[in-house]
Formats: sequence, C-alpha cells, structure tokens
Amino acid sequence: MCGIAGYWGGRWIEPAIAEHMARQIESRGPDDAGTWLDPQAGLALAHRRLSILDLSPAGRQPMHSPCGRYVLVYNGEIYNHQELRSELGAEGVAFNWQGHSDTETLLAALCYWGMQGALERLNGMFAFAFWDVQDRILFLARDRMGEKPLYYGRSGNAFLFGSELKALAAHPDWQGQVDRDALALYMRHNYVPTPWSIYQGIAKLPPAHFVAIGEDGSAIGEPRCYWNLGQVAERGVAVSGTDYEVLTNELEALLRDSIGRRMAADVPLGAFLSGGYDSTTIAALMQAQSERPVRTFTIGFHEEGYNEAKHAKAVAEHLGTDHTELYVTPEQARDVIPKLPTIYDEPFSDSSQIPTYLVSQLARQHVTVSLSGDGGDELFYGYGRYFTGENIWRKLERVPLAVRRLAAWIARYAPAKALERAMAVLPKKLRIQHFADRLPKLAEILAHPCGEAFYHQLVSHWSKPDHLVLGATEPDTVLSRPDHLPKLPGLRERMMYLDQMTYLPDDILTKVDRASMAVSLEARVPLLDHRLVEFAWRVPTKYKYRDEKSKWLLRKVLYRYVPRELMERPKQGFGVPTEHWLRGPLREWGEELLGERRLREEGFFDPVPIRKMWNEHVSGKRRWHYYLWDVLMFQAWLEETR
Repeated sequence: MCGIAGYWGGRWIEPAIAEHMARQIESRGPDDAGTWLDPQAGLALAHRRLSILDLSPAGRQPMHSPCGRYVLVYNGEIYNHQELRSELGAEGVAFNWQGHSDTETLLAALCYWGMQGALERLNGMFAFAFWDVQDRILFLARDRMGEKPLYYGRSGNAFLFGSELKALAAHPDWQGQVDRDALALYMRHNYVPTPWSIYQGIAKLPPAHFVAIGEDGSAIGEPRCYWNLGQVAERGVAVSGTDYEVLTNELEALLRDSIGRRMAADVPLGAFLSGGYDSTTIAALMQAQSERPVRTFTIGFHEEGYNEAKHAKAVAEHLGTDHTELYVTPEQARDVIPKLPTIYDEPFSDSSQIPTYLVSQLARQHVTVSLSGDGGDELFYGYGRYFTGENIWRKLERVPLAVRRLAAWIARYAPAKALERAMAVLPKKLRIQHFADRLPKLAEILAHPCGEAFYHQLVSHWSKPDHLVLGATEPDTVLSRPDHLPKLPGLRERMMYLDQMTYLPDDILTKVDRASMAVSLEARVPLLDHRLVEFAWRVPTKYKYRDEKSKWLLRKVLYRYVPRELMERPKQGFGVPTEHWLRGPLREWGEELLGERRLREEGFFDPVPIRKMWNEHVSGKRRWHYYLWDVLMFQAWLEETR
C-alpha cells in the first residue's frame, strides 16, 4: 500500500517538486520514497511506500521495465499476482524478475498485455500511473470498485495527479479554485461524487476506468471502462433457477478464497470486528484459515445506542480470536474532528468517519494490514432503505401524482407544531417519532414520478443544494439520470446498483481509505473481490432478502461458523451522537463556523436557511444535525485550506 503523485509540464521541471508532492502523503507510505524524472518530456513520478509484500529494495518504486521503455508508480495490492507470473511464463515471457513483489508483476503484465489486457486480468485494489517513455503517453488506472483513489487534472501550466488532493496542492502551479457545482453535489450527498472533486479542473478517475494523457499533459482523453458494472448486473439478473444450497456453497468457496488471498502479507495482519454480519464473516473465515488466533479490533462507546463492542467481544470469544477493544470517551471522539479536513482533503461529512479513524488508529498499534467487512450491504441487500424504500414506493405509485404533489405541499408548509399535536393524539403504535423533523424529506419523496427519482431523493441530504450554494448549478449524476441505468427487473435491484456506483466508492470506500491511510494502515476489503460482485448479481433477490431477513444467503454461510443466536439482533450503524454534541460541547465551535457574518463574507452559502436550522437545532426545537454537519464539515475544510 502506497501513495503516488506526479506532474507533467509546468514552469519548473525538478525532482524536488515531485518529492515535495509525495511528502504530503507520507502517511500512505512511511517506509520508503522514490522519484524519477524524464527531463526530455518534462514529466516526474513520485512514490511513497508502505512495505507489505517483498520488503526488500526489489519492490522500490518508481519501477522501470527491463527494456527501459516503461516506468510504473503504483498504489495497492494485486492478489492474483503469482498466477499472473505463471501465466506470463506459460506464454513465453522472459521477464528478468528481481524479486517477488506484486509491483513487478503488474509492470510485466502491462508491458506484455497492454493496459486493457492487463487490467482485465487483475484481482486487486489499485491506482497507478504507467509512463511510456518512447511514445510519451501517460496512463492512469483505478481498480474495479474504487477502493483506491486517484485524482488528476490541469492546474495552471501543469498536468497533476496523485492519490490525494494534498499532493496536487503542493505543486507550484496549483490554483485550487472551489467548484461551486461540485459543492452543490456535496451538499446533496455528504460526499463529492465521482468524477468531480471540490476543485475546478481536477477530477476523480472513475472506478474500473483508465485514461491516456498525451501532448505534454494537455491532451487528456476520455476515461475508458475496462469492466462494466451495469453489464455485470444485467448478465447476473438474467441467470435463474439455481438452488440456494448450491449458491451457499459457491458463496462460501468464493469468500474463503477472497479472504485467503487478502491474508497474504509479510507484516502483521488483523481484522476490524464490529460483531455485525459482514465483519463477523470476514473474521470467521480468516480464523478458519489461520493456524494462530487472528488479531481483531473493536472500539466501543459508553453511550448504549452507539456501542457494538459487547457484541464483537462475544463473537471474538466464540471464534477464539486475539481480540483488542478500546472504549472511547466522547472527548477522545471529538478530538478527531480537527483532523478531519486534513485526512479527507475535500469536504466529507459521513460522521462515521470518526469511529472509522479511531478503530484504524487502534489496529495500527498492533498490525500493518487489517481486513474490513465493507461492501456486504450493497451486494447482499443489507440496508433497511432497500426494503422500506421499495415498500413505500409500491404504495406511493398507486396514488395519482397530482394527489401526491398536494400532500407534499401540505407536508412542506403545514405548521410543525400542529402536526406534532395531531401525531400525539394517535394510538402509540401509529405515532412516528420526530415526525416534524421528517416532514421535509417526506415532502420531497412524495412528488417524484418514478422509483429512481424517489430513491435519489431518499438518499439526498439537502434536496435543493443549488438554492443554498451561491452561484451553483447542480450537475446531473447517475442518480439523477435514471434513463441511463442498466435493464434491471425492479426498484430494489436498481437501488443496489446505484449504491454500488455512487455511495460505495465515494462514501464508504473513501472513508475507509482515508481513515486507515492517515495512520499508515492498509485496509483490505474481501467482499469487493470482483468475482464476489459478479456472483452477488447472480443471486436472486429472494435469496438476499427472505423471511424478513436481509443478507439471507450471507447469513447461511456465516451460520456454518457462528451460532445464529449470537448474531440475531437489529442492525446498528457505526456513528457518533452529533445531534447532542452540537447542542453541548460542540456548540461554540459550530456557532463560530456558522456565524451569519462569516457565511456572508465567505460567499459560498445563503446564510438564512443555515442560521434558521442552527437556531432551531440548538434550542431543541428541531433535529437538523445531519444537514448542519454537512455545512460544518465544509466550513472546517475551508478554514484548513485557506
């Protein structure tokens, strides 16, 4: 696991510039550093190394091909690199191997098969830059599901790229103008979705794509897809008639293989364990393949509604892992907040970023690699919003659109107190908690004409962000353009597909990558092996949600290792009590960042709705913490970067 950076062109062509760019992401690779300059082309490549496989100098980067034509800088792990070496040998490739690193294997694969051929064969997480000295073409590529980040674009006179934005910002040609349209997208989603970044002219390379850059960095091609998730989904749902016992056995075999591959390391290794289905499955199958107790890590909170540590401890005792838990005080959790703008580099407001950082920090005290259970919800129908959302939409679509729009108007403009009083007279089982706070969301979802638009609104934070962000026009995304979706049988399949394309790479995987890399910990995600993704799309939805249980097929595998009674409990998120913090210990911090004069002088937001929400929230009148956290994380980021 490493960090990469580089530039092409600009006013200065010096190795020291590339070294300075890479130094900004030192936490991604504290063990070694390297740079290389092509003075004729004016291109520089830089690398920071976190040594995991082949700790010898044979794994150093930038790495040159034996023929001298190609140079590679690479971040990630290729889990099938030994098989690729065998395949290269079988095809008669006489590569002069210097060590056993996967970097050398990747370089050989790219030299022999080219970009498309090599990428189609890789099983791993990666982002890399591959320079063709002879033809002066720079290739950038990213893994299928977006586990590893890669930013690129022109700033001033230079083409820049890197694992994190802070590396690009260290170049002397950096301009760093905030993209207000991207800011509007952030306010809707709580992350900046691919391909945008928070800066004008700088993009994220989409997952499963590569791009070619030529002509001194001025000719940036269109990203090319080498693995199409939409086609994978369409092919998968077309398969029918497989018995669930056969599918259960196939899933177990795939899980064992994927997890086994990700246990390969020349450094200490462990796993995050929350006690939920996904992380428990990972830990159970790791322990089943290990000769010694697996290291597992959990953080706990003293607030009962946020604590999973007791469940994780029970699972660890059953599996026999070497378990470490740390109970975090509210003060320790809040101490992470000032670090977030630096860790995430652009606005990011999923509040589970705080416990994710803390558990990564705990794990890094003992291991260098940790396996994570992320991806299970998106692949196996784990989110409650899938079932709830489909049920709501089934009922809504039977109501004429005109009637729904009238109901939306009432929900939007009816006095909150009157509605709360009306709710109070209903029988207790029919009452909706915090009904007034849910009305804005209800008003938005009622008025949409199709299921995809309904889901877009369901997963939105600010519903009209370009009204809040001054001078912004919110761009279309895959979520707002349902006409571009693959042909899938129902709304539940389309919801899972949309999450795999957006929320998974841009929220979940971004959170895990930045939190773990901030403490020099490599996080591996076995459930996102592309073979498991392809398999999950072949599993009928009736085997993902059955008997009122989500992740039904995954549970069937897990119950072969862990008793059912140890697992059956309501799903719990990985969050922190921001609602209460903003009324208490974070109130002064929030007031400073959201002051009306400050908002007006900075000129990004209309302060009127923000101040109204803030005053209602701190008074206890309403619960606006989700919306306010979005604004606060941008404000904290802006303060750090200005």
